[in-house]
Amino acid sequence: MATTAKQKGSEKWKTKQWFDVKTPDVFGNEVIGSIPASDAKSAVNRVLKVSLSWITHNPSHSFLNVGLRIDNAVNNAATTKLDFIENQFSYLHSLVKRHSDAIYTYDVAKSKDGKNMIVKLLLTTRNKSPYSKKHAVRLELSKYIQEFCTAHTADEFVKSILSSEFQGEGLKRLNKIVPLSKFEIKRIELKG
Repeated sequence: MATTAKQKGSEKWKTKQWFDVKTPDVFGNEVIGSIPASDAKSAVNRVLKVSLSWITHNPSHSFLNVGLRIDNAVNNAATTKLDFIENQFSYLHSLVKRHSDAIYTYDVAKSKDGKNMIVKLLLTTRNKSPYSKKHAVRLELSKYIQEFCTAHTADEFVKSILSSEFQGEGLKRLNKIVPLSKFEIKRIELKG
């Protein structure tokens, strides 16, 4: 009995096709690996979680992960679109220090090209701050995110995150309200 089950499993494995997975245009459309699938249709909509530093070859991106959703598979090649970018929990957890505050935010925005985005951020203050200041930071941050997203396409927004332009501008703007030590991406999700 056991040998029959093993043979069936191995025979099924032999029928699988391998698809070369390409990154989205924003990351240069390069092949980053291969996945097995019984056919092209079953490969579509899979989400691959990959370290961003593996794609960009930039060590400063080593704590960031990206989710790449396969949107098309033809002739043993699978193209992807960006589903999410997130920082590793262990990295974010290490940023919160004693005698400081962590401000977690959640905003929904629409890019210039009409893509809906969920933007989750973590800000850390240099010192303990009163609730009124943290509330003012959240309001100003929501305003900043809306302005930035409507002025940029989704790809431009992702590039600004990778170059830290988005974080730098935000830090400069919010430091006027309360001194911040970190402005980090918790998770960005792209919809549609």
